[in-house]
This record gives sequence, C-alpha cells and structure tokens, in this order.
Amino acid sequence: MFTAIIHGFVLAFGLILPLGVQNVFIFNQGAQQKPFVKALPAVVTASLCDTMLILLAVLGVSVVVLANAVFKTVLLGAGILFLIYMGFVIFKSKPASQEDPAAAMYSPRKQILFAASVSLLNPHAILDTIGVIGTSSISYSVPDRWAFTAACILISWLWFTGLAWAGKVTGELKSAVILVAINKVSALIIWGTALFLFFNHFL
Repeated sequence: MFTAIIHGFVLAFGLILPLGVQNVFIFNQGAQQKPFVKALPAVVTASLCDTMLILLAVLGVSVVVLANAVFKTVLLGAGILFLIYMGFVIFKSKPASQEDPAAAMYSPRKQILFAASVSLLNPHAILDTIGVIGTSSISYSVPDRWAFTAACILISWLWFTGLAWAGKVTGELKSAVILVAINKVSALIIWGTALFLFFNHFL
C-alpha cells in the first residue's frame, strides 16, 4: 500500500505541475482576492472537479463516455470557445483594488463557474486523467487502488491551495503593474491553449 501511495503522490504531482489554464486561474484568484479566504471558492471548486475526474477515471466510467467521438468533438469545441472568452475577460480585468469590490468576474459565483469550466471543459486534463491515472490504477488490487486514488486526490487539494497562496504572496507586493501583467500573461497562456487544441484536433 505504501508503494501505491507514493506512486499516487508522484504521478499526480507530475500531471498537475505544468502551467495550464486551471493553474493560471487559481494563481490569479490568489493574487486578486483580498483577503485570501475570498479565493477559496475557486480553490475548492477546482479541487472537487479534480476529485470527481480522478474517481471517474479509476472507476472507468469516463472511458466509456469519451469513447463517443461526437461527445469528444462537442467537448473540445465547447472548451475552445470558453477558453477564448475567458482569455478576453481576464485580459481586460484590473486589479481588485482598482475595481468595485463586487466585480462580477471575481464574485464567488463567477469563481465557481470559471473554476469548474477550466477543470471540466479541458479535454487534455480529462484525457490525461483517464489515460494516466485511470490506467495506472488498474495495476493495483482494490485496497491499494483506493490508497493510490486517495494520494492523487490529496495532491490536487494541496496543490491548488498552495498555488492560490503563492498568488496571494505575489499580490501582496501591492503593485498594480505586476497584477495587470499577471492578467495579460494569463490571458495569453489561455489563448495559446485554445489555439493548440484547435490546431491539434480540428486541422
């Protein structure tokens, strides 16, 4: 069981580490929200979505769903359109200190919506979860498989919390220029992801 837990920790960390749309959004919320507790809707939502995807992958349900070519195409198309839209919203947004505190982009409801969307409308994240975590779990017996699964889930919760905290530390530099620059770079990364998905799957 110890081996399964270590395997889960290392594998999940390797998958979640790359700078992707989900990570960019969580980091942004940590930097923008004051105080830190206001970034928790995004952190908790992203963590719950990852937990659900990991459980689906281990249980094998998602493999059946994504075997449908039409569903995969719809998922990719919706994901690309949403990423383009979210890139524009983030690119135009200003540091929270310069805006109305009730700004819609960073309200708890919008945080939950965006965090769920970048988690569940991200085809690469879903395919990686199924192809890597789901496949890896098959090699373990039932008790070890759940230990492996729990380790993967724990990494997601720790990572997103730590990432938002890193954003908070950056935001405390109290430089509007830095926060605006983070938004611009974040938007460019999101648009780049959308372009990559489009060219890789539709051309």
